[in-house]
Amino acid sequence: MQSYELFMGMSTALLVIALLSLHCNVRRDLMMLQQNSYMNDRYVRWFNQSGESTNYLRIGACIALLLCLVRHIPFWASIGCAILIMGWIAVSLVKRKYKKPLVVTKRVNRLYAAIALLSAAITAITWVATGGDVLYAAVAVVALNVISPLVMLLANVLLRPVEKHINRKFYNEAKSILQSMPDLKIIGVTGSYGKTSTKHYLNRILSEKYDVAMTPGNFNTTLGVIRTVREYLKPYNEVFIVEMGAKQLGDIKEICDLVNPTMGIVTAVGEQHLESFKTIENVQRTKFELVDALPSDGLAIVNNDFAMAANRKVDNVKCLRYGVSNIAGADYSALIDEVTPEGTTFTVKGEGKEYRFHTRLVGECNISNLTAAVIAALTLGVDEKKIAYAIEKIEQVEHRLNMKRTAGGVTIIDDAYNSNPTGSKMALDVLSAMTQGKRIVVTPGMVELGERQYELNKELGKYAASRADVIIVVGQYNKDALSEGLAEGEASDDKVMFASTFNEAQQMLSQILKKGDTVLYENDLPDTFK
Repeated sequence: MQSYELFMGMSTALLVIALLSLHCNVRRDLMMLQQNSYMNDRYVRWFNQSGESTNYLRIGACIALLLCLVRHIPFWASIGCAILIMGWIAVSLVKRKYKKPLVVTKRVNRLYAAIALLSAAITAITWVATGGDVLYAAVAVVALNVISPLVMLLANVLLRPVEKHINRKFYNEAKSILQSMPDLKIIGVTGSYGKTSTKHYLNRILSEKYDVAMTPGNFNTTLGVIRTVREYLKPYNEVFIVEMGAKQLGDIKEICDLVNPTMGIVTAVGEQHLESFKTIENVQRTKFELVDALPSDGLAIVNNDFAMAANRKVDNVKCLRYGVSNIAGADYSALIDEVTPEGTTFTVKGEGKEYRFHTRLVGECNISNLTAAVIAALTLGVDEKKIAYAIEKIEQVEHRLNMKRTAGGVTIIDDAYNSNPTGSKMALDVLSAMTQGKRIVVTPGMVELGERQYELNKELGKYAASRADVIIVVGQYNKDALSEGLAEGEASDDKVMFASTFNEAQQMLSQILKKGDTVLYENDLPDTFK
């Protein structure tokens, strides 16, 4: 009798702890699915490439499952070990910190409920099939810990009709709101990089004359724009700036079909998201979906500094082209006159006029983005003096070549958001101009570059060797490519350091930083990369 009570008690304890561990695993699975835009194919690609199937938590759950099925050792030993392992997994997941934790939305709640129902059904079937054996119900829950991603993907498929219906309802509501504001000026902003900064700069400048709304944060998908229209757009807004992001062909056209912009800015066409786009030609086609969607009386503003933007013919709408490094054939050009710790003085020339500005921002990419905003503002009749005033007051966008000085006299250049081949070189150029102390770059490299991933990170390493005094390579994802590039750039061994994590890199910095040094943080990979 005591043996049976012990067996039941331990089986019940395993069931409870395995359920807790399953809850934690499902939340983590949902976080990663969310970071992969709720797309099963992208999640599966990440799962296969990240080594997720063989991480220590997944292996631990497999071991616990095997222990539960072992019969030639005492039950209290096998079940006891399984309890300890599942408890360890639950505690590990509860204590783990993430750069971008799960955002609990209504969609996440629906997914969680569907996963819970599927898991309950599997557990109940197992319990009934084994004659009400609690241990086998617990074994089923332990097994669900192992296959939780599969259950989540199944739930995501089952909910597609529901999500489609809900999204269509929200789409129609947003469309109705926009149709009720016929005088609203809608400006689309897209590009491989620079679109978020350009959006912010344009918002600040146009606010000198208009009541402006813009898509907040990274609300640059169709659903993000729909949410912005429904929750943020007000009847008295005069201008609506819409950032348009894309991961595949047709994404920007879908946004344009909703908002119908009359002005479009293409900030860049470059090697970004090649993992999904495959070719630079597909990137070009997607970014110019914005230009193609403009009405005949609209205006396209295109950055000629990028070859794949400069060579794209535009004949359906008036097009003003601008450039900083490639001004041949550009309607507007920007010349950087002076760069100081206080910012940049630059001149914009176009259509027979010159405009001189000063900004707190640094870097050619920021001047380029400001130039696009200046052209749009001039077109919309904003006074030159008001444009100059706004540019003087513009604050640096967080994590986008943001420069600040610490109390200890160290200059920080924060370019941690979404590094790309062009922007990373510009950031390194800014770093190289800092000559007071050591120039240090901390980077895990660049991601989502498809077949050119290794090649472009190798180039980044080689360029960093010529621009920095110390390079700290973070993580494993691009370590080999960066190391090869650094070697080709003849970076000495004492110039290169390796850190497993960003926190470890911070500890290294604390040992070498001195007053007058400058640190460039170039990219910060999300939790989907190691």
